[in-house]
Amino acid sequence: MSASCRRLTAGVAGPMVARQVLRTGEISRRCGVGMNKREGIVLRGRRLVVLAEAVGREEGVRLRSEGGDEERVEKWSYAAEDRRRGDLVVVEGKEDGGRRGGGCDGDRRMKVVVAAAFTVVLGVGNRVLYKLALVPLKHYPFFLAQLATVGYVLVYFSILSLRYNAGIVTDEMLSLPKTPYVAVGLLEALGAATGMAAGAILSGASIPILSQSFLVWQLLLSAIFLGRRYRVNQLLGCFLVAVGVIITVASGSSAGVSLKEVGIFWSLLMIVSFLFQAADTVLKERIFLKAAERLKRGSLDLFVVNTYGSAFQALFLCLLLPFLSKLWGVPFSQLPNYLRDGAACFLNIGSLSSEDKGCDGAPLLPLLFVVVNMGFNISLLHLLKISSAVVSCLASTFSVPISVYMFTLPLPYLGVASSLPPGFVTGAVILLVGLLIYAWTPTTMNPSSSSSPSIP
Repeated sequence: MSASCRRLTAGVAGPMVARQVLRTGEISRRCGVGMNKREGIVLRGRRLVVLAEAVGREEGVRLRSEGGDEERVEKWSYAAEDRRRGDLVVVEGKEDGGRRGGGCDGDRRMKVVVAAAFTVVLGVGNRVLYKLALVPLKHYPFFLAQLATVGYVLVYFSILSLRYNAGIVTDEMLSLPKTPYVAVGLLEALGAATGMAAGAILSGASIPILSQSFLVWQLLLSAIFLGRRYRVNQLLGCFLVAVGVIITVASGSSAGVSLKEVGIFWSLLMIVSFLFQAADTVLKERIFLKAAERLKRGSLDLFVVNTYGSAFQALFLCLLLPFLSKLWGVPFSQLPNYLRDGAACFLNIGSLSSEDKGCDGAPLLPLLFVVVNMGFNISLLHLLKISSAVVSCLASTFSVPISVYMFTLPLPYLGVASSLPPGFVTGAVILLVGLLIYAWTPTTMNPSSSSSPSIP
């Protein structure tokens, strides 16, 4: 019925929150251990005994303290992060995990590191290719944004259909309540709208400074809605990462002066934009947590979240289209002509390609950006699923100084390369130190004292 691939944390004294129910093959693959059939399994910690058994046709776990009191938990499991209380993974069938050592923990950490590294690489490519994509579409940035939005919906629904036919996505996953996805789409649309409005006024150098509020919002919202508690080293690490990015990007620029010139309203609006984006990522993490409690088999496929979230985002963006087009300097009455010219430039056909504004590099560069941006969003959500919203935010943030360095290289279509900011090296070192401090886990710390979410 159930098996453990890690030792139970001593001192756990209360119901544990369901995260994920793994099948035998999944736990074997994740932990790298063999599964041996047994009639039942009893796992002992210092303060409690976990007895796996079947009650009728239902599978569950009984927690029995040394005093003899029992409490039955329908489904619960250890999943992606050390913050969870207890280290039990619930699987189907009467299985023995084979060993209780740190194999699963090391395997999980390695997966998080690999996913984070992949996210950073795609994040750098996303930033660089966006700049390159605007070379042929420099007069049509709003068209590029709408192209990406429509592309997401079409591609995500196609992938979801393929995964459904392959049996990866189940009817149970698709039958989950859609209200959270509506909220995801609304938050993404509001984040885009407010970000565009503030970005049209603020200077490019000031936006990276204000964007560090995203990490602050992540920490606050995770603590409020997920019940997460962070260690001192994690808070210090996040603070140093934010400081490092600010020094790396804004050193030698007139960011401080430009913030004073535009006034407090637009700066606050950009900060609110990052609030919407942070709330979106925390909500997605909550969706994964709640789905693990509802699903009988496996965990929620990330393409279900991506597909429905993108569909509702596109719907809300359509409703905001008159407002958004005005922000981009395109009167709503002229929007059809603008989109037609943008499509012609994207395809590099017609008279637009021979005019002074030219469309050299299209459609290759815009298509590369859309593909890489889509891959970046998928990898970011995958990292969020196996770790947390804060870890995915740190990975995305780490790509900023690398992107700054990439623009100092002789990239095609961009002309003369830019120079490194004076404080680039100092900021990069501070950022790396912050990441190391965040990842450091004190050896004397009781695992049960790690940040642990409680989903109401």
